[in-house]
Amino acid sequence: MNAPQNTANPVIRIEDLTVQYAQGTIAADNINLQIPGGQIVAIVGESGSGKSTLTKSLIGLLPQGTKSTGSVRFGGTEVTTLNVHEWRKIRGAGIGLVPQDPGASLDPVKTIGSQVIEVFRLHPSRSVPKAQWRSKAIELLESVGIDRAESRMSQYPHELSGGLKQRVLIAIAFALNPKLLIADEPTSALDVTVQRTVLEIFVSLARKNGTTVLFVTHDLAVATDIADRVLVMNSGRILEDRSVAELVSQSIDPYTKALLDQAYATANQQDTRSTDDLAISVANLGKVFGKGTAAHTAVSSVSFDVARGTTFSLVGESGSGKSTTAKIIMGLLEASNGSARVNGNEVTGIGGKQRYALWREAQLVYQNPDSALDPRQRVEAIIAEPMVNYRLGDAAWRRARVAQLMEQVNLGAELASKRPGELSGGQRQRVAIARALANGAKILVLDEALSALDVLTQEQILELLDTLQREENLTYLFISHDLHVVERISHQVGVMRGGELVEVGSVAQVFSDPQHEYTRTLLAANPGRVLRELAETRSR
Repeated sequence: MNAPQNTANPVIRIEDLTVQYAQGTIAADNINLQIPGGQIVAIVGESGSGKSTLTKSLIGLLPQGTKSTGSVRFGGTEVTTLNVHEWRKIRGAGIGLVPQDPGASLDPVKTIGSQVIEVFRLHPSRSVPKAQWRSKAIELLESVGIDRAESRMSQYPHELSGGLKQRVLIAIAFALNPKLLIADEPTSALDVTVQRTVLEIFVSLARKNGTTVLFVTHDLAVATDIADRVLVMNSGRILEDRSVAELVSQSIDPYTKALLDQAYATANQQDTRSTDDLAISVANLGKVFGKGTAAHTAVSSVSFDVARGTTFSLVGESGSGKSTTAKIIMGLLEASNGSARVNGNEVTGIGGKQRYALWREAQLVYQNPDSALDPRQRVEAIIAEPMVNYRLGDAAWRRARVAQLMEQVNLGAELASKRPGELSGGQRQRVAIARALANGAKILVLDEALSALDVLTQEQILELLDTLQREENLTYLFISHDLHVVERISHQVGVMRGGELVEVGSVAQVFSDPQHEYTRTLLAANPGRVLRELAETRSR
């Protein structure tokens, strides 16, 4: 149910806002917007669309050297002219922020309790007496669904899961009951079940407190599940400003239609390719960390096969054992028991030379290309590095191979001299894929390789992976918590929970007729419920 709205006195009023960064990029282009009290507004768009620039304008966090014209009013206050001291009074108390990465946003050397209480210390005028700070902090942690809240007060961030850390940030954001709350991709790093729980808590608190929310996301499915209204941004402009129902039924902008098409997209109907030619074979694989009472079983009796030229996806929540399984297959971890074979060769317990040979045949593509690519190197050097390390060809041959690979992953030749910081997220991931293929590897292990990308860029990379697989007969072990992406790319799916493989089957079998209760829970938590319901209504 939509929240009541105060249209007479909007919480946010933006008039003719234009923002230009120091290098000349216009990131916000003549934006006009009003947001009434109590409304949840989602801002959707790909990387570089202007979403973050708009929200940074509202909270005074634009980088130095940025030129801004136009008016931004919070309540009755013009915020574009505020000084540092005036902003300190508003941030946290009037405008709250839930950042994207809880791991980077919480201080690792301070306890959870001290970080919640710090909000009261920084805003002593907000009528929470010092004697009540601790009890109020515990109450806040309980309000966001954190169990054993009192004992959590003395814990440090590394002792909490990603979902719990995000709940702590939500508690801090709501601590002083701000009129406006900006949530910047707050659930993009969470698996679907934790994401659903966190979003339900977040929306419930916003409705209860009458808080106006700006929810920034690249995922239209998530946006439409929680928002009263959706803003679609591209190239610094607002293309659409509609209710969810109107967005589905009345949108005419091609960019919005592309977002909707991607959200509605279903399985690619991959063939199952029953074959005895196995690229990867795992049997009764197990991994135990620690010893004695400190022992933790991360993987237990996992078995599956991946036919050559196909995609096998492992899905499950954080801590289910997906990445541990992949690291064993890549020779990065030793198994405690069981077997893992790549191209028929046992890879558990292999030494240096054998691992060196394995990495010629199989390569890992990481989640975040920002941390996987050396920011000091140029693209051509990054792609050529594996060939240099394996002493393949001479300099001229490697240059030709780099050009071939760049063309293969749809990177323009002019990007060869660029550094990673000059590329978009999608371009950086293409560089990572090209580097993985440089030495002729036919097996790629993709560990959350698309989770940092917006949905349209994800679709482009998925199409690239599909093309490369068909043309080069590549085999993918695809690890993800994004069920929509898994359904789109996979031939076979394995569902992991608590280190065990609880269900294995084709995409059609797992998604249309799940056998395990946990699989049904995962599918039920998949975002996009509102879009699916609206689509079904329109098709009747």
